[in-house]
Amino acid sequence: MHNRTTSLKRLDISNKDQLFAADEQRDIALCGRSLAEPGTTRFAKQGAHDPTPTPYFILEELFPELRLSDDSHLLDVGCGTGRVLSFFVQSGLPGKATGIELDPDIAEYARAWTRRFENVDVLCGNALEMPLDAFTHVYLFNPFDTNVLMQFIMKIEAEARRSLTLVHMSDNGETYSYIGRSGWSLLRQGEFQSYRTATGRSFHVYDCPQHFSIWRFDPEA
Repeated sequence: MHNRTTSLKRLDISNKDQLFAADEQRDIALCGRSLAEPGTTRFAKQGAHDPTPTPYFILEELFPELRLSDDSHLLDVGCGTGRVLSFFVQSGLPGKATGIELDPDIAEYARAWTRRFENVDVLCGNALEMPLDAFTHVYLFNPFDTNVLMQFIMKIEAEARRSLTLVHMSDNGETYSYIGRSGWSLLRQGEFQSYRTATGRSFHVYDCPQHFSIWRFDPEA
């Protein structure tokens, strides 16, 4: 029923403002609040970027690549208000999902609506200071500077005990951070810039193409 409703709403989308409005309606239907305006980070000096909600159409494209199962545990780094967690719940995906957010106020905003769902959780803290061995999948929407990304990659390499799949959305210029490192293999890469409407017309969602890459890390490699 949800998929049919979403499809019907897409018939009315003809520009970026309508697309984002439809995403907010989808937020409110599950979460009781919009997840679209997380605000500006107060932690830029620590290498954090502003939290950016991923449009639902991008999540619909990327998440089938993750092949989640009942044993999966997804970590959304810099989860902001929880758009990825909302998609996880709405889609009925298997396993568990955890978001971690550095900003206490934004983390509490996400925690307020996720409390009623047993399979999702929100933590307030630094991803460089939390154990990573329990996670099988990681989602990044450009959450931090390159030097922090490199520390996070090395932390995965040090702590992962089984293969891990990582999606890096909007990794523009940072794909090289993974290349040539032991255990990492590129599964897929591409770009998002435009949205195609139900009538076949396209319009730009981003001013510039946003590159993404999907990686597998095998600690036994």
